[in-house]
Amino acid sequence: MYKLLIKRLLFLFDPETAHKIVSVLLKILFGIPFIPQIFRLFFSVNDKRLKTKVFGIEFDNPVGIAAGFDKQATLYNEMFCLGFSHIEIGTVTPKPQFGNEKPRLFRLPQDNALINRMGFNNIGLEKIKYNLSKQKHKLIIAGNIGKNTTTKNKDAINDYITCFEGLFDYVDYFTINVSCPNIKNLSELQNKDSLSVIVREIQRINNTKPKPKPILIKISPDLTTKQLDDMIELVIETNLDGIVATNTSTSRIGLKTNEKTVDKIGNGGLSGKPLTDRSTEIIRYIAQKSGKSFPIIGIGGIHSPKDAIDKLKAGATLVQVYTGFIYEGPCLAKRINKAILRNLSKK
Repeated sequence: MYKLLIKRLLFLFDPETAHKIVSVLLKILFGIPFIPQIFRLFFSVNDKRLKTKVFGIEFDNPVGIAAGFDKQATLYNEMFCLGFSHIEIGTVTPKPQFGNEKPRLFRLPQDNALINRMGFNNIGLEKIKYNLSKQKHKLIIAGNIGKNTTTKNKDAINDYITCFEGLFDYVDYFTINVSCPNIKNLSELQNKDSLSVIVREIQRINNTKPKPKPILIKISPDLTTKQLDDMIELVIETNLDGIVATNTSTSRIGLKTNEKTVDKIGNGGLSGKPLTDRSTEIIRYIAQKSGKSFPIIGIGGIHSPKDAIDKLKAGATLVQVYTGFIYEGPCLAKRINKAILRNLSKK
């Protein structure tokens, strides 16, 4: 039904408008008594074999929603009812920001992909804290944190610390986002020396807490082998809890979409099916190079159960979807979890 009707209707609107429509409809629908329970019953797969304990946290299953879908922390419990075990909210910045000029989100249907240059648009730390405090979350929530566009890289550490301190009591773990291609010069913070300063200070603060929270870094699929080695070394040296692999890509290699159409869209991060193989390759490299010494959350081009299982086999402990959810529909988590159980039954 989703692909035959709902998707076709939503794709009549520009992507950002379609996302707003879905968000509003979900809030209205799930405000009706018993609807959340009915959806949870239909979409969730409850099996103790799916439970996954990672960095001290038990997840109901390995499938979550990546950052960018719930930027304002308003849809997390709705995603729980659709069978997901966790979600990354944000990216959250200290101050509210509009993001880049519209249009800034584009579909590439021939490639089952998106290009976005949203620019960390969000309502800011204080309002997001308020949204998180309004209702108890039923799934694991990660705070994906970043810097404001107007903050210079030399001062970026202050923004990350502000978000970390502000969200500490509201989320279960953190993802440090320095890999988004849509914030000017942000990728410079992926330099090992620059990132090390941020990570070490956040870890220092984290270790002063009675119960420190797990902290991961989110990396780009465009990193070189040397840069990947640097990230692995940094995680081990600073005792981080893992890597989220991967963010969106600036590459346009191998797209089926007409080159003129892609050029007209311009800059932005590519997500979806074109990233499937590259992100899995990076996960496999990190897992092998590190000797599986820390967890990896796999993202990038998960549009089917096979895509997810390939990432788990490559070395991911958890997986997250976003673009695949848009193209494949709300049954994706259920389909992936059922496939995982079938694989376990074969062993």
